[in-house]
Amino acid sequence: MLESLLSPGTIAVIGASRTPGKVGHDILANLLGGGFKGRIIPVNPSAEQVLGLTCYPDLKTCRNSIDLSIIAVPVPAVQAVVESSIRAGAKAIVVITAGFKESSPEGARLEAEIARICSEHRVRLLGPNCPGLINIHHMMNASIIPRLPRAGGISILSQSGAVCAAIMDWAIRGHLGLSKVVGIGNKADLTEIDFLGFFSGDEQTRVIIGYLESIISGDEFVKVAEMAASSKPVVILKAGITEAGMTAASSHTGSLAGSDIAYGAAFKRSGVIRADSFEKLLDYATALATQPLPKGDRVAIISNAYGPGIIAADAIEHSGMQLAALAGSRSTALRGKLPSPRGGSSPIDVLGDADPDRYAMAVEAALGDDSVDAVILILTPQTMTRPAETARTVAHCIRGDKPVLASFVGGEDVMPGRDEMLDSNLPDYPSPERAVASLRALCEYAAWRRRPPRVVTRFPVHRRRVERIIARHLRTKRTYIGDVKAKEILRAYGFPVPDGHTALDADEAVEVANRIGYPVAMKVVSPDIIHKSDVGGLRLRLSNPEDVRDACDLMMLRIPQRMPGARLEGVYIEKMCSPGREVIIGMNRDLQFGPMLMFGLGGIFVEVMKDVSFHLAPITAEEAMQMLSETRSYALLAGARGQAGVDLAAIANCLQRISQLVTDFPQIAELDISPLIVREIGEEPIVADARIILSG
Repeated sequence: MLESLLSPGTIAVIGASRTPGKVGHDILANLLGGGFKGRIIPVNPSAEQVLGLTCYPDLKTCRNSIDLSIIAVPVPAVQAVVESSIRAGAKAIVVITAGFKESSPEGARLEAEIARICSEHRVRLLGPNCPGLINIHHMMNASIIPRLPRAGGISILSQSGAVCAAIMDWAIRGHLGLSKVVGIGNKADLTEIDFLGFFSGDEQTRVIIGYLESIISGDEFVKVAEMAASSKPVVILKAGITEAGMTAASSHTGSLAGSDIAYGAAFKRSGVIRADSFEKLLDYATALATQPLPKGDRVAIISNAYGPGIIAADAIEHSGMQLAALAGSRSTALRGKLPSPRGGSSPIDVLGDADPDRYAMAVEAALGDDSVDAVILILTPQTMTRPAETARTVAHCIRGDKPVLASFVGGEDVMPGRDEMLDSNLPDYPSPERAVASLRALCEYAAWRRRPPRVVTRFPVHRRRVERIIARHLRTKRTYIGDVKAKEILRAYGFPVPDGHTALDADEAVEVANRIGYPVAMKVVSPDIIHKSDVGGLRLRLSNPEDVRDACDLMMLRIPQRMPGARLEGVYIEKMCSPGREVIIGMNRDLQFGPMLMFGLGGIFVEVMKDVSFHLAPITAEEAMQMLSETRSYALLAGARGQAGVDLAAIANCLQRISQLVTDFPQIAELDISPLIVREIGEEPIVADARIILSG
């Protein structure tokens, strides 16, 4: 569908100029300089020739059908030129011109009208306000970027022309080959979703990298990105992240779930490798474009200096990968050939006087060992070091079935080796930490590719009961569902909830407490009070009738003083939960990506340390367990330092039930179970407190 855009036969450049430095001149010059084999039609009413090509005053005069129209004229003239391009047969249009919705309301109106016209005639529109596009395999440089790297397998999509130019320059310096480069600009029609879909099926694209400032449709992006990542790596740098709009969130989950979290959850679900800096975007792309995916995360380090080797070992452990231990026989054999006593272990120390053959010996041993999944090769400049020869020799040892990443640490002294590495299609990084981070990206992506098929469990639930509660609240324009009704909803979805009842006064409260048994908790019931403890609306461990009566009378006296006008509907008397570990699970519905589930250990772990994990619903059983293991406090739940662990499977089950609930009911905007009391294996978790916010 995008062939007319990316592989056109005839291109019209409207606004072609004779003046170097003007956009219309530079695009035409780049098309010619790139060796485009199709026909190029310059259009400029004030010129008979531009860069040796016959120039036409308009497309009607040209009398040729065109495939692609590239427009570089002032804003007021763009709409008319778009219409004339369509009449000339264009199937795709690129508007380079800036000054549309990024500039003014009138610009936004013009942009929308241009997009409407193109849509009406089934013509695809790239831009406006974009740098153009490049297809190196088609020898087409229809952009404002002059220099092209060699042809290869990396395709780029970017909302920034400057980022496109920087990546091109990086590819040239890194001896890397590109396939296609697309600057998507304002995305009036074509978006990142269109190009992700195209690149996923493009045989000339092996790696997709992108710079995005916004995503048009979250649900569609996740689907298309997952399809693309299932066949080739997708690396994206997402910029322009803000917490705006989160300050009014009323739940723990809502206050923690910013747009950055939402994008992270979406990328994790779809298999997109997220780069959190421009440097990492390029680092990861280099590794993915040049190296095979590892079968595991066991990493061997080879170094001629033990200090940098230790730095790499620390980085590997911090990243969650493993330092590989060579198998016994190979370790013994290697130790016998290397002068260092540490030659058979990892980091493998080849010593400062290592020549190329000694490096080659260590590389061959590591790559031939079944206990090694990847190798990081470190070289530092010393008096006897021969970096260029070492790089060349090592390149001949590499078999292509395991990734090898190099870190030639230094400046001018290692530059010859760095160039040799690039020529041999091996990634080289200026520090061991950057090499480890890039290898981790390979390992995580490989693990995602090996994941089992996603199977979402559906539990038998009482859905109609929940429908009635939500409908009643919305009918009376109440968006807050307090603890009592929230627990009814959760009970309908299979959550264990303590026995409890609402009482209208102290006498009834005592009657309820006597019936359910002491100790009890007392909570104020009010549609206007969200945080009960802030106004004295929560009392715990009431152990006799006198305590219950006093607590009820005190609440009814003091709460109106602290919150005048709050509607009091009584108190809720509930059986106290037996002790256990407190965790929080919840959901916040992101405007772009839908329901995001949250899990964290209670208390300071959430409030202060913000030790939580997020995942997009619906989730599988495996993803629910992954949410638990992603938190730093996971060891406390699993059982650490002799303490008994809790029933992790029961927590995962609760997360899946919440996932089903919020998927079934899109009216639920926020949900908190805070806390959920969890205990040892075999004991049911208990919902101690809950609240739900509906979308208005």
